[in-house]
Amino acid sequence: MAAAVDAPGARLAGKFLRLTICPAFPAFPVDVEIQLYKPAVLMPRCMIMLKKFLAVLPLVLLTGCATTFTRLTPLEQPRNSNNLYPVEVILNSSQQSLRWESIQPYVLVNGVLSPMRQVPMMQNRWDGFVPVPPGTNSVSYRFKFDYLYNVMGAPPKPNSVSSPVYKLTIIDQ
Repeated sequence: MAAAVDAPGARLAGKFLRLTICPAFPAFPVDVEIQLYKPAVLMPRCMIMLKKFLAVLPLVLLTGCATTFTRLTPLEQPRNSNNLYPVEVILNSSQQSLRWESIQPYVLVNGVLSPMRQVPMMQNRWDGFVPVPPGTNSVSYRFKFDYLYNVMGAPPKPNSVSSPVYKLTIIDQ
């Protein structure tokens, strides 16, 4: 390559070496570009992007069965005499195999499961009560749903899904 650079009519243009094949006939110039180095930088970038895509692919595929919780309860409630505070949640799921009639909802407070009831005329909405001891100003709770889902060639299998932890604050009046 060094001989080609020193040849008459050779000149460097960026990352390419430009050679004039026949400098004796300038009326018929024939230029040839020779790449001085391979773009090796592009190959690892593609491989890195492919690895990142393959790492995220299972998450993308699993979002088809995504379950979302919509809490309908206010963050704060005034203190009442029976120390039971109503909570309500909507469960949405795109899991096609979920058996809606098998859902058993609970509200989990301090390790204790309290059953919830389905709101009349609503398929995916439940309400229940969170006990808050007197003198306590806040409590953390979460919703838990046990259910069955269909499996091809087998009886339905049990599964469970839990919501994020929510905080209920009690306001003294």
